[in-house]
Amino acid sequence: MGSVPLADAEAVFRAVSSELGDLVARIPDGETGPRDNWVVWQLPLLQEHPDLETVSSLPEYGPGVRVKVRDGVDPSGVEFGPLGYARAALESWPVFARLQAEGVIPAHTRFQVSLPTPIAVVAAFTAVHQTELERAYEARLLAELAEITAAVPADRLAVQWDCAVEFALQEGVFPAWFGDGAPDRLLAGIVERMVRLGEAVPTGVPLGYHLCYGDFGHAHFVQPADTTRLAAVANGVAAGLSRPLDWLHLPVPRDRDDTAYFLPLKDLSLPEGTALYLGLVHATDGIEGGRRRLAAAKEVVDAFGVATECGLGRRPAGQLPGLFATHAALAREAAAGSPARSSPAP
Repeated sequence: MGSVPLADAEAVFRAVSSELGDLVARIPDGETGPRDNWVVWQLPLLQEHPDLETVSSLPEYGPGVRVKVRDGVDPSGVEFGPLGYARAALESWPVFARLQAEGVIPAHTRFQVSLPTPIAVVAAFTAVHQTELERAYEARLLAELAEITAAVPADRLAVQWDCAVEFALQEGVFPAWFGDGAPDRLLAGIVERMVRLGEAVPTGVPLGYHLCYGDFGHAHFVQPADTTRLAAVANGVAAGLSRPLDWLHLPVPRDRDDTAYFLPLKDLSLPEGTALYLGLVHATDGIEGGRRRLAAAKEVVDAFGVATECGLGRRPAGQLPGLFATHAALAREAAAGSPARSSPAP
């Protein structure tokens, strides 16, 4: 998906290219350093904002700390400065380009930039005035996306939106500030936002979405009953986009090697040319567990690639060789009778 537990971008690019080579279409920079716990690195930025203040910790999924707009500040006037995503991408891109020129990274491989949706930051870290803060955060994030797409050639770039907290809202883990308490309107609001973000990616740049049920502390915020919500969001986004949708990634919990989990994917309606990736790879049960999940998925879905459920990060680096080996083996087994390609960073 994006995260790899190595020291820096160069180490990530070298390791993935060496271990997975032609099996991957895109390689991210690993979200190393302060980004290693997904959006948690945005919390200090919010806490340091002059218009925001920290409120009491809340016993919820995630860090449990939130911010609110300070008394006397007009929420509609809050603006955000640099978030760090453009800076990180533009620091990693020259490293990628150099290694590709040297032949370390295969010529066909694109530089992937993974970005969180604004919902992730706003739902997890703000207490009130989410409508105004979401609008401001989205404006800044899209400005950073524009910086990235202006600097990295379209034929070398790919962009992925990471969508996890959208499902936490639907599952009632976090309160939603839109949808008026109606599940169908909440779903519509989520899809509308995801489509808007996708449309902001230039047409010549491949676009993907990583759908997720969380990985904070190696745990989901809830265990998905099956893929019903995932399929509904995916279908809504695919139908709403006016530009190509190049790939979609769905999580598969470790213990779901039953066809019932995958059955709602029979109703998945993806455009021709959209690659589906399933998170079949788990560190804790290796190739045998992956094969069980692969067999169950093949009962329902014909063509797909494989990935981990939520990236490679937040794991000891010593687990990487085994994870890479499992990826490679399952990728080849999934491709037997299927044109799908595999990637740990779809």
